[in-house]
Amino acid sequence: MAPTRFVLLGGFLGAGKTTLISQIAKRYIAAGKRVAIVTNDQADDLVDTHNLRSAGFEVGEVAGACFCCSFDELVETTESLSESAAPDIILAEPVGSCTDLVATIIRPLQKLYPDRFELAPFGVLLKPSHGKRILCGDGRGRGFSKDAEYIFFKQLEEADYLIIGRGDQLSESEVAELKAKLGELAPGVPVIVASPKTGAGIDDVIGHIESPMEAGRRILEIDYDTYAVGEAEMGWVNLIATIGVSDESTEAVDLMSLVEDLLLGISSALDDDPEASIAHLKTSVQPLAPTRSSATLPPGESSSHAIASIVATGNPIDWSRQPSPSDSVSTPLRCVINARVAVDPEVLQTICEKVLHKVTSSRGFFVEIEQSRQLRPGRPTPTHRYAEV
Repeated sequence: MAPTRFVLLGGFLGAGKTTLISQIAKRYIAAGKRVAIVTNDQADDLVDTHNLRSAGFEVGEVAGACFCCSFDELVETTESLSESAAPDIILAEPVGSCTDLVATIIRPLQKLYPDRFELAPFGVLLKPSHGKRILCGDGRGRGFSKDAEYIFFKQLEEADYLIIGRGDQLSESEVAELKAKLGELAPGVPVIVASPKTGAGIDDVIGHIESPMEAGRRILEIDYDTYAVGEAEMGWVNLIATIGVSDESTEAVDLMSLVEDLLLGISSALDDDPEASIAHLKTSVQPLAPTRSSATLPPGESSSHAIASIVATGNPIDWSRQPSPSDSVSTPLRCVINARVAVDPEVLQTICEKVLHKVTSSRGFFVEIEQSRQLRPGRPTPTHRYAEV
């Protein structure tokens, strides 16, 4: 049996990795390839996992720690995705606050499972706003500490190739400036400009995935003390809730308005803390029962599914999936909130829960929080680390 092509695509929190992976998966499936996706988070119940599964993709989730600290679970998850038939391609999305992935994921897979996996070159996605603020130093908006930026820089430095995302939003001069800065940081590393949202540049990314370039050519010296402090700067909240009406009657819902109020409410509450900085704030809301228009869509696909995010303090809402305006949506609804913010996680959890109750009660709905978890990532302790090329 031919080995599965294992594609690791990294990037800082909010870079747009899930949208990129979704676009790549669609291209491979259209070409007749069997594709599986593995997502990763410090806690379970990811908006991204729900989003990818609702779009019909085969998705496994490694939760509770990053890939490098849950290496055996990563391998077991890939095995579970291969039970019926081995995928041709596995697209793996690591936690956005992780680095040192060549030494702790790519090299161990190459050395321990050479017959099972064929490792693709390691790509890292750059969000332009991060690039402008951190690399180009324009000083706009609140940033992260030097310890968190240390992780950001190391992610870029260890890549086999780099991808500047949101290319449709950049001018030629902005692209040129980012390419110049990346050239200084990672000399000789290819740089692609792509727009995961529109699909522009995705074929170039796939070209690098399929290229004979050696995977994991750069193993870095990593200061794990600085790494641990930078990762622990983030407060993480994963929340799941059911939204409904007390009399169990059907009530029409404007999903877009609901999601906007949730995101803007949480963002506004965080504005009261001058030190708080949003890395990624994402919300998904969809009906628990299928809607009429959903019946005409492929299995797992729902037009009545609203997913949106705010990927930096002061940024506008970015829609990953907008519901059909003609779709009549009723309660009950499933709501998932993922928040990654440089703030105390207990404070972040309280804000998320208060805003959720306020937004739903103002519409005459009740909310039942099924799960609400908050944490600060602990010190990374990789299962394996191969420190040589």
